[in-house]
Amino acid sequence: MPAAPPCYVALGDSISIDDYAGGPGRGGAGLLFRNRDDDFPDWRGRDLLSLDPATTFALLASDGATTRTLLQAQLPRLRALPARPTLVTLTIGGNDLLSVYGDTAAAREVVTRVAAAVDAALAELAGLLAPGGRVVVGTVYDPSDGTGDTAALGLPPWPDAVAVIGELDDALRGVAARHGAAVADIAGVFRGHGLRAGDPSQHAARPAQRRLWFCDVIEPNAWGAGGVRTAFWAALHG
Repeated sequence: MPAAPPCYVALGDSISIDDYAGGPGRGGAGLLFRNRDDDFPDWRGRDLLSLDPATTFALLASDGATTRTLLQAQLPRLRALPARPTLVTLTIGGNDLLSVYGDTAAAREVVTRVAAAVDAALAELAGLLAPGGRVVVGTVYDPSDGTGDTAALGLPPWPDAVAVIGELDDALRGVAARHGAAVADIAGVFRGHGLRAGDPSQHAARPAQRRLWFCDVIEPNAWGAGGVRTAFWAALHG
């Protein structure tokens, strides 16, 4: 029997979607599937379609998604797909953390719950992947670029915010390692492209300053989507 064509499924939150990057196909997952040669000429030929033109793509990530969304909505949609995925990317946890913004004790409890939810999701994915399929888990970025300057982002003070994001990312890395999933270091790739590059609260999807990768404080703009894709690609190819 001939092998089924590759199938890529993107799960998670707005780090993976197109909405803030300027339209369909411009988000980080979309760029991994098919590069936008007009915006990223240096990436010409480095996408999943170039590796295999028969590859299919299902974008199941959604704006505002939490680990509950992942478990209760996205995984059931993945199970209903006609093809078993050969690649799944997952970006999750940031919105769970935002739901308790400013409360460090509650945030640390959220980190524990996120780790447990991702652990359950990866265990389920193991039984849904095509033979030889791979999973990539993304870390969560910090728009303050490590400064913790929430006032500059238009947010209330939270002295522990940077540390808690780091704890979330450590937890995501640990869960990924236990399941043999690759880690996309989105947090590391984005460092220096937030507050140190401009105003992350600006609304433009395609700001003139290409070093600025954020819009609306926490969303990846078109250039940030390229950074998400870079992290995914590095996790897959080194």
